[in-house]
Amino acid sequence: MLNDLYQSLDPVAFAIGPFAVRWYGLAYLAGFVCAGFVLWRVAKRWRVRIDTDSLLTIMFCVIVGVILGGRLGYVLFYGDGYYLAHPTEILAFNKGGMSFHGGLIGALLSGIVAAKMTGIPYLTLADLGCIGAPIGLFFGRCANFINGELWGAPTDAAWGVVFGGSAGMMPRHPSQLYEALLEGVIIFIVLFALSRKLPPRPRGTFLGLFLVMYGAFRFLIEFVREPDAQLGYLWGGWLTMGQVLSVPLIVAGVIIFAYAITKQLPQVGLPEPAYAAVGAGTQDPQDSQAPQDSQAPQEPHDPSPKDEA
Repeated sequence: MLNDLYQSLDPVAFAIGPFAVRWYGLAYLAGFVCAGFVLWRVAKRWRVRIDTDSLLTIMFCVIVGVILGGRLGYVLFYGDGYYLAHPTEILAFNKGGMSFHGGLIGALLSGIVAAKMTGIPYLTLADLGCIGAPIGLFFGRCANFINGELWGAPTDAAWGVVFGGSAGMMPRHPSQLYEALLEGVIIFIVLFALSRKLPPRPRGTFLGLFLVMYGAFRFLIEFVREPDAQLGYLWGGWLTMGQVLSVPLIVAGVIIFAYAITKQLPQVGLPEPAYAAVGAGTQDPQDSQAPQDSQAPQEPHDPSPKDEA
């Protein structure tokens, strides 16, 4: 049944003349929009002040970081020297090749820029972003399935899918959908449920949990996912590049989570405007003068000709 569904799918969502829109591109668009909406809604529930300008700044920085980081990560982690010989193809996005680990690094680095530009603490931005990020992962993995890429190892399970092409005609694990479920649906449910608590959990909690859960799920799924052909298994006939890159995520996530629990830093948004702080702590000078003016003694009226001049 799942194989029949795959065979009926077209990687191109629609075409207008020579211009074709692919599901993969729409997945990125939907992921960024949904993540931005979740970020805004959670910030509102936490009573963390984020205005429209700062939200647009955050999203712009993250989009640039994810796209550039994802591409450069693929070049460095999975290129196997190809791009050293063909440097002009490093930014050839139309030829495919994106790395989640590179995109994550790019997003985290661009978050530093966003934090500097908005004045919002970095870990608060990272926490908010990690709650919405699994939605983008879900859409992205579904698009991988539609494209027939990043397939799994051969299987005789009833839900095996024949991807064809370089994957051959044997049924394979739809590992893209396994990742969509674990890295997308499960992580989102866990983090969003934890975000409902008020006051919000300490700064860094959600980033730490996200890194641990993603790293663990990705490490496990790699056992049923076919390694990239240009790399193969790195050691022992089972260790893949995805697993090697996931271990540091788990370690970093544990450290960040421990830091969050130890420091107990509150979630903080935009700094309050200077005039708001002044207005909250002082009284309007005109208001403070009004009672004095009303009680000031009046001089007697002198009906001399000078008043009529």
